[in-house]
Amino acid sequence: MGVLEDQATRLRIDSIRATTAAGSGHPTTCGSAAEIVSVLFFSVMRYDPADPGSPRNDKFILSKGHGAPLLYAVWAEAGAFPRDQLLTLRRIDSDLEGHPTPRLPFVDVATGSLGQGLPVAVGMALGAQLDGSDQRIYVLMGDGESAEGSVWEAAQVAPVHKLGNLCAIIDINRLGQSEPTILQHDLPSYKRRWEAFGWNALTVDGHDIPALLNVFEKATQVTDKPTIVLACTYKGHGMLDAEDREGYHGKPFEKEVADKIVAALEAKFDGKAVAWSPKLPSGTANKTAPARNGSPQPPYQLGGKEIATRKAFGDALAALGRADSRIVALDGDVKNSTYSEEFQKAAPERFFQGYIAEQNMVGMAMGLSATGRIPFAATFGCFLSRAADFIRMAAISGNNIKLAGTHAGISIGEDGPSQMALEDLALIGAEPNFTVLYPSDATSAWRATELAAGVNGPCYLRLGRPNAKVLYGPDEKFSIGKCKVLRESPDDRAVVVAAGVTLFEALAAYDELKKAGLAIRVIDLFSMQPIDRDTLIAAARAAKGNVITVEDHYAHGGIGDAVAAALSAERFLVEKLAVREIPRSGKPKELLDRFGISARHIVEAVRAL
Repeated sequence: MGVLEDQATRLRIDSIRATTAAGSGHPTTCGSAAEIVSVLFFSVMRYDPADPGSPRNDKFILSKGHGAPLLYAVWAEAGAFPRDQLLTLRRIDSDLEGHPTPRLPFVDVATGSLGQGLPVAVGMALGAQLDGSDQRIYVLMGDGESAEGSVWEAAQVAPVHKLGNLCAIIDINRLGQSEPTILQHDLPSYKRRWEAFGWNALTVDGHDIPALLNVFEKATQVTDKPTIVLACTYKGHGMLDAEDREGYHGKPFEKEVADKIVAALEAKFDGKAVAWSPKLPSGTANKTAPARNGSPQPPYQLGGKEIATRKAFGDALAALGRADSRIVALDGDVKNSTYSEEFQKAAPERFFQGYIAEQNMVGMAMGLSATGRIPFAATFGCFLSRAADFIRMAAISGNNIKLAGTHAGISIGEDGPSQMALEDLALIGAEPNFTVLYPSDATSAWRATELAAGVNGPCYLRLGRPNAKVLYGPDEKFSIGKCKVLRESPDDRAVVVAAGVTLFEALAAYDELKKAGLAIRVIDLFSMQPIDRDTLIAAARAAKGNVITVEDHYAHGGIGDAVAAALSAERFLVEKLAVREIPRSGKPKELLDRFGISARHIVEAVRAL
């Protein structure tokens, strides 16, 4: 046991030195979990320190990301990088950031926005199950973050999938940032709650190394349900006056105080050097098959029956799933509306029901992407706003997740404003590395789904509810970052940029204006981010700078702002037709006209120019 105790002491010392050198950080939150991390990394987990990103390694997620110095210290101690680099913590030229990000090979997802580690761990555990791997997933949470609803969303779902390969740990150190946590050290209450959710709940003294070894061994023996280790600890344990005291959260020690604490900790070493060697992972092969050659063709024909873009998404996802076993799908109990049920029919073993818990659904997608999958998570676009923070963290992580938001805009009709996604483009388009595609017909929706699967990084598909005419034949080519010019002439008086349902309104306006002898250029934006700046500038120049955008979205952060930004260097002004007030229930056509985005309003805007 001496080596594990010494390692825990060394982790505390390194966490103190790193945060003191940085002048910021959370040394006391590292102190409470030092024994837990020591036992996991130096006795329990199977991993190769020389290959910290290996998919065969047991995985560790630090959900309480403010404990990052402890994570860095343990990987340095394991030999992943030199210990002296710990003193670069939080410097702009260092990847040892204040909270972990995947710039480091041993970090699969960015953490630090509390409540996200467990949903991600659920996704990673599902990925290991798909592989038939004996890999185990460990996630360390703080007791304060267990108040987050996303934790309990994941707590409900994990037992449904019988994730015996998942072991969560809560570092119950009693103290939050500003005051004690809800339950403080009431471990019986913690245990009752987790057992009620279907977990194998084990309580332990989190500073007792033999007891920790015992509970982690017990966790491996339970194969039909996930395990939660409820560890009673003390914040700042071993850090003299800071132990179990309020007012020390997020405060590094001054050098004189740090030196005093370090000296007291160093006096605890038993003086016996014990060689440590890692438990290397097994040779279990990853069973995820590579993508197959070839791509299925969209089956839709010009002049055929009208088809909703959400239906074409479901068809395409199923076809892609048959061709590429890396693709998985997640649902928020709306599969019969998003048509992701088509994927379930094609590949039921790779379809995961997330139920009405959108935070956990997106978190599971993040975890699955970390296992090499290409996850598509689909729900109504408005409900993705519940998962806004997960979307933000997925962007920071650069996770290869694909989000499909259906029922976009007022065109959904009678269900009313609570069901209308009208801010989703602003929400997701704000993330600089998200690809945002907005198809208008079945063929472009099919191709958008295919493009999303192929691009490396997070992607959002905006999809509509109404059936729509097929505008493009099956051989039409689409590209990320490119739009489509559907109508043009040398005499264009204005250019109208639209997508989704408003594209059909723009085409109707074109027909009406043509009868009056007014020519306009109509552009299907398709790719909002990245945007086709060159084509838009050329069109605006041809139309003498008269640009109108029309969108089934609120006025801020959607197509209009994206086009205006693309044209800003040319000093073109953009007239934005958008939904500018809270809408109401009604027929789709009635709503489009009442809220200013119908063909009639486009005609009026062109005439006003």
